[in-house]
Order: sequence, then C-alpha cells, then structure tokens
Amino acid sequence: DVQLQASGGGLVQPGASLRLSCAASGDTIDDYTIGWFRQAPGKEREGVSCSSYSDGTTYYEDSVKGRFTISRDKAKSTVYLQMNDLKPDDSAVYYCATAFCTFNGMGPRGYWGQGTQVTVSS
Repeated sequence: DVQLQASGGGLVQPGASLRLSCAASGDTIDDYTIGWFRQAPGKEREGVSCSSYSDGTTYYEDSVKGRFTISRDKAKSTVYLQMNDLKPDDSAVYYCATAFCTFNGMGPRGYWGQGTQVTVSS
C-alpha cells in the first residue's frame, strides 16, 4: 500500500505563492493517480486538481485554473501543487489522495495523506 505525506502549507498574503508536496512511500507514486483536495471550515471538501498516472490527464477546478499547476517528480516519488496568486478563498486544509481523474472531474480513491493548512490573509 502507498502512504502519502502532504507538506508545504503556511500563512501567506494574498498574491503570494506556495508549493505543496505529496510524497509517496511504500510504493512508487507513478503507479497512482493523485489528487489534491481541500476543505475550508464549514464547507464541503472539494477536488482542486489531479494528475493521472496512466495517460497524463490533468484536471483543475475552475477557481484555480491559470493559478495552480500540478506536476510529478518521478525520481522523488512526489506530486507537487504549485499555487500562485493565492486568494483568501484558497484558505483551507489541503489533502493529497489517490484519485480518479478525468478532464472534467475528479474524486478520491482510497488513500489519503494528512492535511496541510494553507491560510491566505493580509
């Protein structure tokens, strides 16, 4: 089984950037489609972005398109979420998880990392 470890969150001002990391152990991340999800207080969890291991499909939730980029580093068995031009509405706990990923949607599929807090505030 794969274990996922998310990191990279923090407190930043609006317009700043952060890069979240999702490191895999126990198995190579290249065998898994990985998604980033987030949950803000009082809100439902939502899928933010995903990367398919099989065909390279990526998906971005509408509010992050053009600002967030998902990528993989095979050598480090890590999936990254580069987040630019952060907005207060991006504040949430971010989780990485194994996922299904299509060009128009995503969802979780089994294995979750612990969350990392992202707070965007002036």
